[in-house]
Amino acid sequence: MNRDILRLEENPRPHGVEKLETKEKLYRAYVGPGKNYRVIYQIRDEVLLVLVVKVGDRKDVYRRLK
Repeated sequence: MNRDILRLEENPRPHGVEKLETKEKLYRAYVGPGKNYRVIYQIRDEVLLVLVVKVGDRKDVYRRLK
């Protein structure tokens, strides 16, 4: 899972990434074994920053995001 997250450093918008409909302009990517985990993150292009907000099991990761 850690390797999947580190890849966002080079390409923060890989194939399969989805933009979430939140006011913080968050993105979601599948990570981990079997892709059962999600990483929720924000891309700040103006400062070349990928900010990981939350990582968790797909059943729980979306709670309290909005």
